[in-house]
Amino acid sequence: MWLELLFVYVATLCFGILFNVPTRTLFIGALIGCLSWFIYRTLPELGVSLILATALASFMSATISHILAKKFRIPATTFSIPAIIPLVPGSKAYFTMLAFVESDYLLGLELGISTMLQAGAIAGGLVFALAIFSFKKGGIGQRYETGR
Repeated sequence: MWLELLFVYVATLCFGILFNVPTRTLFIGALIGCLSWFIYRTLPELGVSLILATALASFMSATISHILAKKFRIPATTFSIPAIIPLVPGSKAYFTMLAFVESDYLLGLELGISTMLQAGAIAGGLVFALAIFSFKKGGIGQRYETGR
């Protein structure tokens, strides 16, 4: 698990650099990515479904991102986009396409549905956290960096 967390930290850090995240928040965003990966990997071992674990990890990373965005007065996406990178089901999408190319349509359909549900869980977690932090604060378009 520690080796996975190290690789997730480095990968999240590199995606932060790729997305031009400010240096002062780059390492914090990588830590949020590690925490979301830890939740994503730990909850299925406790009997929680993979989709719910993905949604909870996404919700947690978005919640921490909004809290830190208020503190650092920067957009919440600065933290949340690199933090959800470890949760994106890229390999499942690849194996879905590979199954369809190899004419294994049932496996491709099964993997495709799982990939879509996992992607929806990521979006659901992000939107749920956004709805909570936008409640009675000026709506979804509020910005933390302007101090309004």
